[in-house]
Amino acid sequence: MAAQTNIVKVRLEDRAAGQVAYVSVDNATHRNRLGKSGKDDLVAAFTRLAANEHLRVAVLTGAGDKSFIAGSDLAEMQGQDVAGQREVGTKTHLACDAIRQLPVPVLARINGYCLGSGMELAAACDMRAAADHAMFGMPEVKFGLPSGMEACLLPLLLGWGKANEIVLTGEMIDAQEAYRCGFLQRLVPASDLDTAIEKWVSAICAAGARAVRLQKGLVRDWERMSIRDAIHRGIQVCAEARTTDEPARLMQAFIDRKKSR
Repeated sequence: MAAQTNIVKVRLEDRAAGQVAYVSVDNATHRNRLGKSGKDDLVAAFTRLAANEHLRVAVLTGAGDKSFIAGSDLAEMQGQDVAGQREVGTKTHLACDAIRQLPVPVLARINGYCLGSGMELAAACDMRAAADHAMFGMPEVKFGLPSGMEACLLPLLLGWGKANEIVLTGEMIDAQEAYRCGFLQRLVPASDLDTAIEKWVSAICAAGARAVRLQKGLVRDWERMSIRDAIHRGIQVCAEARTTDEPARLMQAFIDRKKSR
């Protein structure tokens, strides 16, 4: 099978508050499945975006209206040996980690099938909105493999019981169930998906640019810290926010708006 090339498209949109990145996996004829080169493309795209000081938020989606990312390329996976499987798993992790390490929020715009490594990539995003026809699952056990890498995030998002059900059976769940169990924060008709994403984008752009970056870093700290350590880290980060005029400036703007009403 021919190697995937340049299937990750990035569009930067200028706004008054900064830039918004729209990242799309464009392999719609194969349900936006990701081979090894596609995962490399994702890493490269998010690594470039991480260096953009004007970036406020990124949106990850799949091309077309049927699939977000329907997992890895099964034809490519079939002939892997032990070393090859290790490489595939590592590339999946690096793609997810590039999303998690982006210093601004990443929103998953889930427009259809969200399976395997696609569900891991969605889990690596900070928030997830889906069209009501989307389907979710981790089918690896059906193909003789466990779900690894960022599948470890699923118990945090779904709870242990639902995560066990998904990874042990390999069965899919629909968007309504994904919303009920907490994987999704927004569930809308497909025609309203862009509106739902735009509400988040607008809210993030209206917030303090530095505060949002500090907050994302703090959320990542929470994942690995005890409650006690997370509290002390929060005190440090809030104090760090005061090293610029952003808090005072935004508070004064709020006070001025109230006075003008």
